[in-house]
Amino acid sequence: MLDALPPQLPLWPDDNPAQGWAVRESRRARRLAIRVFHTGRVEVVVPRRTSRRAVAQFLDGHRAWIESKLSHARRHAVVPEPFPPSRIELSACGQSWRVHLAGGSAPVRARAIAPGILALAGDSSDARQVRRALRDWLAREARALLGPALADCARDMGVEYRRVAIRRQRTRWGSCSTRGTISLNGCLLFQTPQVMRYLLVHELVHTRHMNHSRSFWAEVARHCSEHARLDAELLDGWRRVPSWVFGET
Repeated sequence: MLDALPPQLPLWPDDNPAQGWAVRESRRARRLAIRVFHTGRVEVVVPRRTSRRAVAQFLDGHRAWIESKLSHARRHAVVPEPFPPSRIELSACGQSWRVHLAGGSAPVRARAIAPGILALAGDSSDARQVRRALRDWLAREARALLGPALADCARDMGVEYRRVAIRRQRTRWGSCSTRGTISLNGCLLFQTPQVMRYLLVHELVHTRHMNHSRSFWAEVARHCSEHARLDAELLDGWRRVPSWVFGET
């Protein structure tokens, strides 16, 4: 990673360049790119051996765009919540989990000990371990729930796909490759059932239309008549995702 550059930008949430933004070198990058995450974090992706001067000029040229994105992040910020959480709501599948701090000195592990009760066994004072344990548990739940949901939706639609991959992405809810692999964001579990189904329909239609043409949206509408409203709700869906999912406590 390149040394931090004075951003000269109104960073959010804490005006701390060390935490509010980062420059990341990528072997695959062919040009400079900026990502502004819903948390307010700014990441500049650059090709290898990009000079500090080039990065600074690039940031300067995109100042207005970055400030606009940061302003949107502030307006839609998630309300701070206690950590570790006392409850976890997986709305997409109607699950509500009460988090029980079981204690102990071993590395933290999260596991269901009864219906609706998730135990965090280990030293819960170590926030990093707790986040890692909760993310591992979320990944297991996502694999167990989203895969079958996609299969059911595909069967109802009469659509075929090759395989499903479950990920934890900061900026995308799902994607469909030209080879028929559908990737789903595990954070879909925090959305409503209707929003989750819309995203499944959206990606399954991409197996037939690898674009967002009129034909694509017409087929989406045949399977999900409220797709416009649900798409707008999904765009704001990051507010439903607990901060521990991406590292903020």
